[in-house]
Amino acid sequence: MTKADLIDEVSRLAELTRKDSEVIVETIFDSVVRSLRAGDKIEIRGFGSFRTRQRNPRTGRNPKTGEKVEVPAKKIPFFKPSKELKDLVNAGVADAAAAPLAPAPPTP
Repeated sequence: MTKADLIDEVSRLAELTRKDSEVIVETIFDSVVRSLRAGDKIEIRGFGSFRTRQRNPRTGRNPKTGEKVEVPAKKIPFFKPSKELKDLVNAGVADAAAAPLAPAPPTP
């Protein structure tokens, strides 16, 4: 699903104009980014949590030249799904795995 698909889905389900839905989706994404920049943790019950993790500086390697490159320390966004989200995703997999396959049509 792309951001445009998400905007269309919000527009359809909430019966809003596409423009209003776009404002809502953009506002949510901007709020998440602002909170992560400030070092806050975002927790959405039943979905998961977003936070940042610190990566230490390290020596990397340029794959093209093999030359050593110093990679500075940085913060990276990290998402941890909730147990409910994991269960919902895996319930769909379990249902699909439990469903019997349709027999192949006979070949003439």
